[in-house]
Amino acid sequence: MSKPLKKFSTQTDPELLKLVKDIAQEEGKQFQALIEEALRDLIDKKKSLKPRKHILNYFADSLKEYDSLYEELAK
Repeated sequence: MSKPLKKFSTQTDPELLKLVKDIAQEEGKQFQALIEEALRDLIDKKKSLKPRKHILNYFADSLKEYDSLYEELAK
């Protein structure tokens, strides 16, 4: 038996809302199912331990600039 659902309301950009409704229709899914999927994806993304892309880019730049210093410090 599934959990009872909780109603809520929110506001969003009308174009964004239309795009999500269009996706639901194209995929033959209920709008509610796509919203739940989006919320779960957001939670997974926020709880993920993977570093964000821009952080990895800063790290890569740092390695390029300070590679010899890091090697010396590692000794």
